[in-house]
Amino acid sequence: MGLFYMNRGRLPAMIGDLFNRRGCKIAGMEHTTLSLAYGSGQRSVQIPTSNLLGIFEPQAVIDGSDEKQLITEAMAHPIGSPRLCDLAQRGQKVAIVTSDLTRPCPSQKLLPYILRELAGAGIPDTDILIILGLGLHRPMTLGEIDTALSPEIAHRYRVLNHDPVDTIHLGVTSFGTPVEIFRPLIETDLRVCLGAVEFHYFAGFSGGAKAIFPGCASKAAVTANHAMMVRPEAAAGRIEGNPVRADLEEATAMLGVDYILNVLVDGEHRIVGAVSGDVTAAHRRGCELVARRGKVQIPALADIVLASAGGYPKDVNFYQAHKALENAVYAVRPGGVILLAAECPEGFGNQTFESWFLSGDSPEQLLQRIQQQFVLGGHKAASIAAIRQKAWVSMISSLPDDSVRRGGFIPYPTPQAALDAAIDRLGSESQVIVLPQAGSLLPSIDE
Repeated sequence: MGLFYMNRGRLPAMIGDLFNRRGCKIAGMEHTTLSLAYGSGQRSVQIPTSNLLGIFEPQAVIDGSDEKQLITEAMAHPIGSPRLCDLAQRGQKVAIVTSDLTRPCPSQKLLPYILRELAGAGIPDTDILIILGLGLHRPMTLGEIDTALSPEIAHRYRVLNHDPVDTIHLGVTSFGTPVEIFRPLIETDLRVCLGAVEFHYFAGFSGGAKAIFPGCASKAAVTANHAMMVRPEAAAGRIEGNPVRADLEEATAMLGVDYILNVLVDGEHRIVGAVSGDVTAAHRRGCELVARRGKVQIPALADIVLASAGGYPKDVNFYQAHKALENAVYAVRPGGVILLAAECPEGFGNQTFESWFLSGDSPEQLLQRIQQQFVLGGHKAASIAAIRQKAWVSMISSLPDDSVRRGGFIPYPTPQAALDAAIDRLGSESQVIVLPQAGSLLPSIDE
């Protein structure tokens, strides 16, 4: 049937057995202790058990799930297309598009399967090009490429960072977006895209056609597509009627994608689901798996939401880690507090985003600016401004305290200090929800 997902029968639930959690008493009060992913390590926090409304994680995965089997079975049963080894023909130039280091796509695990099928179809190494779809992120270094792809693959095949300047104009979408795509990608005959499917705060879901557009597009193209994020239909978990998703898929169709391999990964970066085949049909099946695993019902909006971005690479910089805020806001009451734990060792990750965030403008001013003129990078600061209109935000990170304050957040050195301050602010009976993998979770009220 073309999809493979371990433990599909269990619904997402409030679960505490997925991470270090234990009960203890402090000064006569029962506490729950847990560890949150932070960079490449962990940060612990103790929460009064009586205040704990719930700890919510994506659906659990059965121990011992076989990543190799998931990939092999998905590629043996593609959705809406022949197998890759049947699509590829000797003499074709092949491009494989994969993600940069800011995405959770495990390229080094997926590429061997793709390359094996291409070799079986008679495609020599010299006819294969691996493209790193950067969007508008910085180019990857040689060392990072070795890590992402494996040294063996990185040195054996031609590898290029996508260049948003070196593009060819293919037309304009019905939304008015210029379709300008990386020239070396256009010059190939067969196009294969890799990716990880997860919730995306305005494209609905990551993965699928997104590897090409905006992954391999020009700055003007990305800017035009992302400008539609301010529309209410551009929301996490939404495909139908989402203008951003519709636009990027229309743009990608002007070029054409022959085959995708998309996976779901858990908080430990393990592959827990895989789909392959047609760029749209296979992606939709992957979205179903993400929703089944990551949409969780919460009993009520909490006074305090303690959210981890999910550790490295999801908190490599604030530009990436902010996605956790976008999901956490669905779990907090108006006037409540979100506590974001995200190391951000590479700082803000985008100069325009940093400039907008540090501007000192009020949330209302930032939202007005982005509506008057969409600016890529500024769009994330504006999205954060909308969150600030609903809730206070405290941040545990390696960002300078002064920068955090200038952006309207409150800095704290540890999750414990932030939690204690939030309880002092809102009262001793404040209810707390914990989202240890907030970037992969979409909370909704239990109806």
